[in-house]
Amino acid sequence: MLLAKLYMNAGVYTGTADYAAALTELETVIGGPYTLYPSYQDMFLADNDKSTETIFAIPYDGLRTKTWGGTTFLAHAGCGGTMKASDYGLDFCWGGLRVKPEFVALFPAPQDNSPDRRAMFYTDGQNLQIGSITTFQDGWAAPKYQNVTAADVAGSNQTHPDTDFPMFRLGDAYLMYAECVRRGGGGSAGTALGYVNALRERAYGDASGDIADAALTLDFILDERGRELWWEGHRRTDLIRYDRFSTSGVWAWKGGTQAGAATEAFRNLYPIPANEIVANPNLKQNAGY
Repeated sequence: MLLAKLYMNAGVYTGTADYAAALTELETVIGGPYTLYPSYQDMFLADNDKSTETIFAIPYDGLRTKTWGGTTFLAHAGCGGTMKASDYGLDFCWGGLRVKPEFVALFPAPQDNSPDRRAMFYTDGQNLQIGSITTFQDGWAAPKYQNVTAADVAGSNQTHPDTDFPMFRLGDAYLMYAECVRRGGGGSAGTALGYVNALRERAYGDASGDIADAALTLDFILDERGRELWWEGHRRTDLIRYDRFSTSGVWAWKGGTQAGAATEAFRNLYPIPANEIVANPNLKQNAGY
């Protein structure tokens, strides 16, 4: 998966796109032992180590692997306002993470009770618009990562969740395959459509969310990646690949303003750490830093 992701963004970082190479790696992954997990939400609960979809995860255990980052942060920071911490297997809420209105708009109405089960919003006492980034009630809450099992049993430690973080999973590979096909990397259009509709049937619980081949555009795939992979760490590289991260694409509070503003193109690349440049004088800092 990691190699496939490097090939997916090769056009950005080397100037030469290689979606065919990405598709080759993806076919190997998809042909492996992984299968879609029946429940989307269960993949982000305290017993998600049972998931048949996860390809590589960062494991967390409330008794043996404790950290203030990882899913400890994601679970606690996604809880606040009128939310009750114990409902999510937690001892307290940090009241930090919310979603922006542009993300909410990706889902079919009514978004607070969407037929798409990936829209895991908590709206009681929450404002859709984010007037203040420091006010938890500004922005809908979205408790994706929880420290309870599928049977609604709290994890082993209410401060440090048992919930693993899925770095790579099959649903991501399905969407990457579809994008490679649409970008001319080879593969089968019928297979790509089948992969996307399999994800949507899991999300909707039936075939009511299925799309036709004509609807499977690159823009649709980007939106579907947003719906499927939110808070899983892929959006930045996706937006860079689509040229919508810096100079193009505006959303609430981008660029430090409520309305959003474009940012400099050099931010498409991270700076090289100073200690690496000191250790290797052949390295040159990326422009803009």
